[in-house]
Amino acid sequence: MVLTDTAIRNAKPADKPYKVTDSQGLYLLVNPRGSKLWRIKYRIDGVERKLSLGAYPEITLAEARAARDAARRQLAHAIDPNVAKRQARIEASIRASNSFASVAEELIEKKAREGLAEPTLEKMRWFVKLMGADFGKRPVTDITPQELLHELQKHERRGRLETANLLRAFASRVFRFAVATARAERDPAQLLIGALTTPRVKHFAAIIDPNEFGALLRAIEDYQGDPAVMYALKLTPHVFQRPGELRQMEWAEVNFDKAVWTIPVTKMKMRQPHSVPLSRQALAILQAMRSLSGSGRYVFPSIRTRARPISENTINAALRRMGYSKEQMTAHGFRTSASSLLNESGKWNPDAIERALAHMVAGSVRRIYNQSAYWAERVEMAQWWSDYMDELRSGGNR
Repeated sequence: MVLTDTAIRNAKPADKPYKVTDSQGLYLLVNPRGSKLWRIKYRIDGVERKLSLGAYPEITLAEARAARDAARRQLAHAIDPNVAKRQARIEASIRASNSFASVAEELIEKKAREGLAEPTLEKMRWFVKLMGADFGKRPVTDITPQELLHELQKHERRGRLETANLLRAFASRVFRFAVATARAERDPAQLLIGALTTPRVKHFAAIIDPNEFGALLRAIEDYQGDPAVMYALKLTPHVFQRPGELRQMEWAEVNFDKAVWTIPVTKMKMRQPHSVPLSRQALAILQAMRSLSGSGRYVFPSIRTRARPISENTINAALRRMGYSKEQMTAHGFRTSASSLLNESGKWNPDAIERALAHMVAGSVRRIYNQSAYWAERVEMAQWWSDYMDELRSGGNR
């Protein structure tokens, strides 16, 4: 008997499961609760086996017959359809675990174990989100250069040139990790070098004129707002470290007796621990803040929750409230101001200034040397710099 759609629809449930046969081993199993399941009966090596195809009407009669014919072709080549189906399921599972997003997350977890700074890890997670959920589900082995370029150009068309280039570089890291772990054979992002528009290099706006810098210091002194923001703003020019390092400053990192702030490697951009000598003025600012937040973890806690530090845009937002545009001054610009004015003074070794800024020095031996050789000079320079800023704030200029 050859089945028809009418016969299938008219097949009613009975007390026990029963079969409605089609041809060449295909049949429909009708269950007491009404479900109708496609099955194929076949023999391999003399043993009878059954292959499940799915339920009717999700799998139509025509689709069930096509699946039966495909199974018969496998049998003709001595392939067990059940084994082939199981292998296909395993391969699909592997492909799902080898999606761009899953491989990227593995890479991020690896970098976390290696001690990469948390802000950098967060930026990597942000990159994964920017690539989009649909792209993230794509197996790394299937992604072509053209497909990746299409995703990157979405950002390029919106004028986010730097973001597009950063995403290409991040995607390349993910693909190289996939290659290194035997889950991909190539890096399609490598082939896109030069395909995107290169953004113009942007420099952080900074005030380097002594008189203008003095006016900025006076504005900071007059700033009114949340105490954490006020004191963070006051401390920033004294220590001139990266904004992310300062906002995440913890009391456990500050040694008042030795007048040193030690930033752990996990927070440093260059993945090198960094010690910052604290002037008398810097210590006074921290002492004032300690009476407000000393019982918590962070020196400058968020106004919303003491479990987190102030946000990364807090200092910039304060500068805008003071009337300084992003073209005039930025939180990162305090580093440029300090570097420029310290070098201009002619009093300090340029290598000591570079070390104070925590810039990477080539060669591990030279790094170790710089950490020790310039410490005494950096301590003296930190105090001179704070005294100099006091003079600038009062209207003087050495």
